[in-house]
Amino acid sequence: MTAQLIDGKAIAARLRQQIAKRVAERRQQGLRTPGLAVILVGSDPASQVYVSHKRKDCEEVGFISQAYDLPSETTQQALAELIDRLNDDPGIDGVLLQLPLPAHLDASKLLERIRPDKDVDGFHPYNVGRLAQRIPLLRPCTPKGIMALLESTGADLYGMDAVIVGASNIVGRPMAMELLLAGCTVTVTHRFTKDLAGHVGRADLVVVAAGKPGLVKGEWIKEGAIVIDVGINRQEDGKLVGDVVYDTALPRAGWITPVPGGVGPMTRACLLENTLYAAESLHA
Repeated sequence: MTAQLIDGKAIAARLRQQIAKRVAERRQQGLRTPGLAVILVGSDPASQVYVSHKRKDCEEVGFISQAYDLPSETTQQALAELIDRLNDDPGIDGVLLQLPLPAHLDASKLLERIRPDKDVDGFHPYNVGRLAQRIPLLRPCTPKGIMALLESTGADLYGMDAVIVGASNIVGRPMAMELLLAGCTVTVTHRFTKDLAGHVGRADLVVVAAGKPGLVKGEWIKEGAIVIDVGINRQEDGKLVGDVVYDTALPRAGWITPVPGGVGPMTRACLLENTLYAAESLHA
């Protein structure tokens, strides 16, 4: 058996088309064009690439995109004042602060300063709390995108044993809440977990988001399991690989996401979807 691929690029492209269509309809109806502000501090190469992709996405769907490229020595106060101005700007529906930030900045305080109804990344404690209370509003983009990928498989998630490898605030923890909402029995593993292979081997669904290339071996995967690989790691030869050993997981899994072209495009598409939702439902 060879796993079926979950084509995140194709699914994300369809979602962007739907968003672009709705933006065009809003214009025809005389409604405001959604606006997204993206703040980049410093010159981290990976962050610069991510931000350029996000700006191109905005252009593709017809959003207004405001770019704030700030020097690495930008102060906490200056960033806080910029966020306050964007919070008060009626033309901006989403404020995105690209992470990671330079070490002298307190990311948690800055993320909390973004108004919850403009927190299109879904990182604000208010939005994470709503997800925990089963009344989500703006959902964290990567877990939200993964749920769309899972939906595309047609798999019935109710009662599935799901294992998440990695307990980050950005992916692992909100992913656990999304899968609980979907009816899964969820285990979250982390750096102190004993017998990671045993946990993975019992899972009907594995979501791996640890940032460690090749952490999950293909032979650990249960026959027919769904494998979602969030990791994206650049090797010395320039090749991008995930956290799962893809070649050996492929013959065992039922469904699997490629790296690249799996989760990443959906994260970006869900950022656009959240921004449109904010414009239509929270700032109407």
